[in-house]
Amino acid sequence: MEWLTNPDVWISLLTLTALEIVLGIDNIIFISILAGKLPVEQQERARKLGLSLALITRILLLLSLTWIMGLTKPLFTLPIMNQPISGRDLVLLLGGLFLIWKSVKEVHEKLEDADGHANPGKGRATFAAVIVQILILDVVFSLDSVITAVGMADRIGVMIAAVVIALGVMLVFAKSISDFVNRHPTLKMLALSFLILIGVALVGEGLGHHIPKGYIYFSMAFAFAVEMLNLRLRSKQKAKPVELHQPYR
Repeated sequence: MEWLTNPDVWISLLTLTALEIVLGIDNIIFISILAGKLPVEQQERARKLGLSLALITRILLLLSLTWIMGLTKPLFTLPIMNQPISGRDLVLLLGGLFLIWKSVKEVHEKLEDADGHANPGKGRATFAAVIVQILILDVVFSLDSVITAVGMADRIGVMIAAVVIALGVMLVFAKSISDFVNRHPTLKMLALSFLILIGVALVGEGLGHHIPKGYIYFSMAFAFAVEMLNLRLRSKQKAKPVELHQPYR
């Protein structure tokens, strides 16, 4: 139990928990957007189940560190780019392409709805279909999260504790984030754009072109801050009373 009094352990736990929360925000956004396609009475259940699956996936991957490390070994080489592709690269590449496809599809559907050309025969998504899509992205996001955890902590207990705490925080705030995104259509479009950006970054990572996450998250934070100013401006304009001009005499 000496590790309980080791300050390095607590520092790594706090740092890793904060990073896991940041890395999990995109997961929450994706889950919230997909859950929003379900009937209202099923959305909360889908959010909780989606995050619970993310927690289980992360813990299972952490308990399979030998297999995770084996994913970094090259499986084949792309002939045109002469780029070796490992199992991890393949997961990130396919996951990134799936995320781009799904996000672009959501943007297209919302633009169709806004133009009044939505397909009336298209029904709501089924609960099972939404959970399957959430699970696919959980695997991709979890792999990235676990690799980060392995690089920052040496103790498996610290890694699992950080993941559990981070997912607990996300479970608490998932509904608030989801409701906030759903109340503001422009914010939902911005969130989908973020997911496209993350998908492109995952594809680039899978092809050996590393994009520092600091640049990505700074860009997202800046765009989010600008959108918050826009929302503030629109709310003030709506609250401003309409001035009735007197007729000229």
